[in-house]
Amino acid sequence: MRDKWQHIGILGAGESGVGAALLAAKQGMKPFVSDMGRLSDTAREELQSAGISFEEGRHSIAFLKGCDLVIKSPGVPPVAEVVSALREAGTPLMSEIAFAAHFAEAEKIIAITGSNGKTTTTGLTAHILQSAGLRAPAAGNIGRSFARILAEGEEADYYVLELSSFQLENAGGFRPHIAALLNITPDHLDRYQYDLGRYALAKLQITAAQQEGDFFLYWEDDPHTKTFFEAFAKQKTLHAQALPLSLEEDAQENHFRVEEAAYSLSNSGLMGKHNLLNAMFAIRIALLAGLSPNAIQAGLDSFVNVPHRLEKVAEIDDVLFINDSKATNVDAVRYALDAMQRPVVWVAGGTDKGNDYSLLEPLVREKVKALICLGAENGKLMEAFGNVLTNVEEARSTDEAIEKAMRYAAAGDVVLLSPACASFDLFENYEHRGDQFKESVYKLLSLQKR
Repeated sequence: MRDKWQHIGILGAGESGVGAALLAAKQGMKPFVSDMGRLSDTAREELQSAGISFEEGRHSIAFLKGCDLVIKSPGVPPVAEVVSALREAGTPLMSEIAFAAHFAEAEKIIAITGSNGKTTTTGLTAHILQSAGLRAPAAGNIGRSFARILAEGEEADYYVLELSSFQLENAGGFRPHIAALLNITPDHLDRYQYDLGRYALAKLQITAAQQEGDFFLYWEDDPHTKTFFEAFAKQKTLHAQALPLSLEEDAQENHFRVEEAAYSLSNSGLMGKHNLLNAMFAIRIALLAGLSPNAIQAGLDSFVNVPHRLEKVAEIDDVLFINDSKATNVDAVRYALDAMQRPVVWVAGGTDKGNDYSLLEPLVREKVKALICLGAENGKLMEAFGNVLTNVEEARSTDEAIEKAMRYAAAGDVVLLSPACASFDLFENYEHRGDQFKESVYKLLSLQKR
């Protein structure tokens, strides 16, 4: 199939699109990048340096229809006008992940998806493998795109890929040797016509093309995951060996067993029961990759979690500040609140994604003493908790949010940024939001030291 690919259209000039363009050029193809927005300076310079043609501010649909293949970046919605036009014209569409996989050995691909926990699990899996001496770069929705890693010619024993539902769209034929589905909870439903089944179907594409000898790990305690996986398996013949994971009833936060071996998270800095489950997935993947329990425990002991996931920022006057900006849906916040052992001043808000905040009410009543709504439009959040909490305020910046949080925080409390929402109203992305939060905390810390 790939022998027939010469003229390659690429929708979107983000990390996925630029990576796909670089890989296509390396393979002797003629890529053309098309973006409705304005290219970043970095993307423009990379494409120009590689001699790759591009356009910005428009999509030349007639030209794209004539391409042998069009690669759709995950940020381009499936209902976009250009996507609909290409479908009607019969132009083949493919995701960057599926395109890149044509140039890698399937046996080296580890793919991890889920509504929550996938970044931590991907980072932890890659770290455990790397600490055992294996070349195992993390890529996909974390750091560099899969296509970029292949374009750069990086040697690997395994590629550890974090994949969102967006990246799994148009990923027909994508075959990882080890696939993991951590959970399915309502998220990004605005993209899937507010239909959880459509969202779940996108996630389950991670196992659709697996073959005998491959492995599919999933959390059987999660009712959505179990229900949708069983329905998917009835509709489609699946070939991978399914390996369900379950939390032991007697498992404690830092100590648990996987396949009869005991493991501990005491030295890892990972907080909460949800991270115990993330670790169980990473351990099972590492065992499938041939690592010993001792090598895995060494990796757990040396792991430092990636930023913006229950990241301890600083402690000021015995008030702990935690940055959990990656918590962009209700379930992620539920995990964060459940992990808190101190009274919480909760900083939340942003671009609502069809959230049902009632799911958080029991934990909010139990653990939260004040809510600071950090967003451009906070009406829904304030309405949800206005009758639950006495102390609810609004903020339009992280400086203002920290200032107001400190009015309610006392010694022994925690100020937790765990937004439950996307970040695009006031910030560029969740990293920008988390970095701004940390900067505001550091400003306060420097004032306290004067």
